[in-house]
Amino acid sequence: MALDLGGLRVFVAVAQARSFRLASEQLGVTRSAVSQSLRRLEDEMGVALVERTTRSVRLTEAGARLLEVARSALADLERVVDEVCAGEASPSGILRLSVSSIAESFLEAATLAGFLAEHPRIQLDISISDESFDIVAAGFDAGVRLGEVIERDMVAIPVSEKQRQLVVASPAYLKRHPAPQHPRDLVSHACINWRRRPDVAPYRWEFTERGRDFDVALESRVTTNDMGVMVRLACAGAGLTFGMEETFRPHLERGELVAVLEDFSAPFPGFYLYYPKRAFPSPRLRALIDYLRSRRRGARGARAATGPRRR
Repeated sequence: MALDLGGLRVFVAVAQARSFRLASEQLGVTRSAVSQSLRRLEDEMGVALVERTTRSVRLTEAGARLLEVARSALADLERVVDEVCAGEASPSGILRLSVSSIAESFLEAATLAGFLAEHPRIQLDISISDESFDIVAAGFDAGVRLGEVIERDMVAIPVSEKQRQLVVASPAYLKRHPAPQHPRDLVSHACINWRRRPDVAPYRWEFTERGRDFDVALESRVTTNDMGVMVRLACAGAGLTFGMEETFRPHLERGELVAVLEDFSAPFPGFYLYYPKRAFPSPRLRALIDYLRSRRRGARGARAATGPRRR
């Protein structure tokens, strides 16, 4: 039989989304077009690939076997096409990235705008998420996360300097409440904490003392999954909050927030751009990798010329 690449692409989209509606939105076509394309593929193959109900889509055994092969085969084919096209023109097309919400240095406007200016034929599709998931299965070219949470079967390229997590509060709050001298003092303070989802426990604040790492579980005055809310409440004097130093840096430099417990805040590896080892980077992804490396070299050179940064 002739290979229906369009039908395979539709099948992979439906199989991964487990939904005709979501697949149609992802592909930018109507739900009817998705259904017809999948039906043609099934007719040509002579086998059912999905079981449809009014509420769900479930893969048949044949569908599961096809998905296992088709997903990687289509990705490999797309990369080969990209490489062929790259020999004739500059990188182009959509680069899909899943980025942590706290990857401030990567998400800053100057970084992204600079890349787009250098590569006008590339489009960025950026999804902000702090969930852990398989970026390949979800259709992303790469992700940006803290190095400590990236799986070992990934290629990881640093895109930030080392990071620190800080406890911060407004000067007004610290006038009303003596600053904590040790993490155990946090139990007597109003704390603004982060929770990834309502069904998981709030974040345990992490510290280091004499080379030993430990964490503290707190009774939080406020819990939210939005870092922006945490920062605004802390600036307004509602309590202490905890997060990445680079998230707080503009507010620290303006005097809106003050860091406390810094002796217990040790640096750790920062953010990395990552993608599967088995995948040869597409020209679009290679262009981003080269740009980020060049930008980091330039930043290091500027710091070396001006001397160490004061804290």
